[in-house]
Amino acid sequence: MSAAVAGSRITGLMRESVLGWLFGAGATFDAYLVGYRIANLARDLFAEGALSSAFVPTFTRYLTTKTPGEARDLSNITATLLIVIVGIICALGMLFSATFVQIFAPGFHAVPGKFELATQMVRTMFPFLLLIALAAQAQGILFASRQYGVPAFSSTLFNVGSIVFGLALGYWLGPHLGISPVQGMAYGILFGGAAQLVFQLPAVWRTGFAFRPQWNLRHEGVRHILRLMGPAILGGAALQINLLVNTNFAAGIRDSAGHVINGPVSWLSYAMRFMQLPMGLFGVSIASATLPRISKSAADGNLAAFRDTLSRSIVTVLLLTIPSSLGLLLLGESMIAIVYQHGHFLPFDTHQTGLALSFYAPGLAGYAAVRLLAPAFYALGDARTPMFVSMASVLVNAIAAFLLVHTFGYAGLALSLSLVSTFNAILLALFIRPRIGGINGRVIAVSLSKILAAAAVMGAVVFGMTTACHLYLPSARLARIADIVIGVPAGAIVFYLAASALGIAEVAEARASILRKFRPSVC
Repeated sequence: MSAAVAGSRITGLMRESVLGWLFGAGATFDAYLVGYRIANLARDLFAEGALSSAFVPTFTRYLTTKTPGEARDLSNITATLLIVIVGIICALGMLFSATFVQIFAPGFHAVPGKFELATQMVRTMFPFLLLIALAAQAQGILFASRQYGVPAFSSTLFNVGSIVFGLALGYWLGPHLGISPVQGMAYGILFGGAAQLVFQLPAVWRTGFAFRPQWNLRHEGVRHILRLMGPAILGGAALQINLLVNTNFAAGIRDSAGHVINGPVSWLSYAMRFMQLPMGLFGVSIASATLPRISKSAADGNLAAFRDTLSRSIVTVLLLTIPSSLGLLLLGESMIAIVYQHGHFLPFDTHQTGLALSFYAPGLAGYAAVRLLAPAFYALGDARTPMFVSMASVLVNAIAAFLLVHTFGYAGLALSLSLVSTFNAILLALFIRPRIGGINGRVIAVSLSKILAAAAVMGAVVFGMTTACHLYLPSARLARIADIVIGVPAGAIVFYLAASALGIAEVAEARASILRKFRPSVC
């Protein structure tokens, strides 16, 4: 799962790097981002958020306790409902695209043509929701069937498809078809979504769940999915809603002369893309692998297994995200320069994006923990608790963003998300404890203290090495390359050695598992 998500996030960085090269961080890319974020909000709220969280536990229960025919009926009815309901949502999204831009980026009116371009981007990309909703259901079928490789790698197809088709339509065919470069990249999003869906279909068919249109709103499984999805749409929405709220603030930031600044929306987005690499590697992948397992434990009524799996997953998330967070803080600007600083992406943009990333980084563990904890409630049939926590975090973020943007500028918006994600994760952990008889809190606390100590040792070593690189190497470009080539592996090795010396159980178990796998058999 982690290898597959790594491929997805790396190709996602490639896609963002291409966009940075083509459009930089100005008005055009700001408009593109708002269009993509509004479509992406609908995807995270409905498709990969609420639908996955509601469908996987229900479908897993059917696979565990029902006949294959009943599971097939549930799959067919769900897919049919998606086509009808999400198709209507897409049509409404395209019709009211200007209203969405007015809500989330009213400051774009201050720059001629920017609001109109953002509206066009929303209208072009909104049908992406239907493609990705069907892809999310296919992904859920495969996860519940314990097939992880194909659905995990499907996101890579989205990124590659969006780049290839976007460039083809925007640059190679665009001049002949009257399509602008930015509009071509928007169409590329649609083709990428189609590629993600089509890539998974053969694997779904092999599991015995080929689609047949079927309609039954009274089906017990479908009604259970819908009951979970209502609150889950709000429960899984915190991060995306907070991003859009912060986009609203960023779109209206003005300079000392009162002019709207072009760039804050783009800088925050580029920084968030770097956050999504470790978030996907260590948050999404662990959560995706954990959900079917704890869903089965819940279906069997085995809360002890549920509790053990969840607590071990939490420690694993902390073990991987805390050093990653520190690495982004120390090496983020060098990473951004290497990936993005070319074409229209200037050194000033690198510095501003690096500043945003340094404020995002402390919230990485919180982001990843929420991706793990919220679906755990859905596995228990409880969608209301994450919904209320999510709604509270949206309110807290709006207040924090309003206060911090006046102190730290656009970087304060990144800090508000870090604080709110940590707040969200803590609340979810506190609320799930009584539901499952605890989460082995003492074990988690001891592991966390050791992880923090190992990360501190790693941070001191990496900071010393990067300082030396910038002092003794002849150019900033060479120093930044050395930061990554030397700093990343050195940091990983130092953290592993420190964690091993401190006796962190998950490190020892991983090492033993690898040795068992590769040790030659003895006759």
